[in-house]
Amino acid sequence: MATKKLAKELGLLRQHNGKKKQEMDTQHSRSEKEKGQFFDYLIVIDFESTCWEDKGKAHLCQEIIEFPAVFLNLVTGDIIEQFHTYIQPREHPKLSDFCQKLTGISQDQVDEGIPLPTCLGLFKQWLKNLVQKYHLVFHSNYTSSTNGCHCTFGTWTSWDLGVCLHSECKRKQLNKPAVLNSWIDLKITYRKFYSRTPNGLRGAIEDLGLCFEGREHSGIVDSMNTAKLAFKMAQDGCYLNITHSDTLVKNLSIAL
Repeated sequence: MATKKLAKELGLLRQHNGKKKQEMDTQHSRSEKEKGQFFDYLIVIDFESTCWEDKGKAHLCQEIIEFPAVFLNLVTGDIIEQFHTYIQPREHPKLSDFCQKLTGISQDQVDEGIPLPTCLGLFKQWLKNLVQKYHLVFHSNYTSSTNGCHCTFGTWTSWDLGVCLHSECKRKQLNKPAVLNSWIDLKITYRKFYSRTPNGLRGAIEDLGLCFEGREHSGIVDSMNTAKLAFKMAQDGCYLNITHSDTLVKNLSIAL
């Protein structure tokens, strides 16, 4: 299913009409701060990686094979931008049958993908474009009074940014963008706010009366559903706080 079609079915994708609409969107976000949320926007990430059913291969290092990110307006609930690409695994280039069945990602898709360093470069450029277009300021805490629209990253668990990307960049001696050192673990936030432990992402969504749309373990699908969940949590009065932070990112040009 095409990602834009999926987003429309989720009720998350809004078409914007040029610069005037972007300015209205920005002003709307700023005016909503008085309602309680610090962040105007959330970039939701959900990686898929190489994996094996055989427990004897548990020691093998995982590599990212799908890198999706969706840009969520926390005021309106719309996904207004997205980044998505498949990655060529280098350490274990042949996907296991288990991995292909679990993720729906084929060997051809990763073979035709791009190396992780190239992906990180494209992703950093995508972030810079967002900063310019929506006047974003990235934070790891709430002490800065910098003008602009506040933005951070969100994941369902901390595995994506705290384990998967961190470990692969360290192992391959790649520079991980510093802006990715801070994020909201939405699973932890969900558990604290609703006082219950969800049965996975799908369970968390269904517990709130929503429907999980699309194929589970597709990175872009999971990202969109996680974005829908984050917006629902915000609507329910959950204050979205940074749960993990290594640095305060004041200047994206420095951070990237």
